[in-house]
Amino acid sequence: MPLKKPALDPLTVPARSTSGYPEPYRSRVLPREKRALGDALGLRKIGINQTTLPPGKESSMRHWHTHEEEFVYVLSGEVVLRTDAGEQLLTAGTCAAFLPSADGKTGDGHQLINRGKVPAIYLEVSNRDPADGAQYPDDDLLFHGVNAAVRFTRKDGSPF
Repeated sequence: MPLKKPALDPLTVPARSTSGYPEPYRSRVLPREKRALGDALGLRKIGINQTTLPPGKESSMRHWHTHEEEFVYVLSGEVVLRTDAGEQLLTAGTCAAFLPSADGKTGDGHQLINRGKVPAIYLEVSNRDPADGAQYPDDDLLFHGVNAAVRFTRKDGSPF
């Protein structure tokens, strides 16, 4: 019997294999796939993606947010969680959470890397704060938010 809202099978949600990152960053994450489960279920305040990350790919550039809290739960496979404290392995059934910057100027950058041999599948959950931006401590990259006219620039504000 097919599921009806408020339930859904994540595999019925079209997978998106795009990225807003400019090059040379885009090729580091693609062809990851994201299924926007929160959007499909009509959620407005919480974003939920089911992400499939192929071997050798990164979830994102290592970053921290100015306003959004993030939560990641690994469903299958494994990913390396990279933060300011170093690296640790997340396997199926484990999770991690990331707070936004307390002062809007400094934060604990994080990213996931699939160094395994099989695709990793995980849930990404965050609040949808329109004031959010992101900093990238390892890269010359700045995210200005989803409502910004130009989403990504270099740290000095110049375009790509």
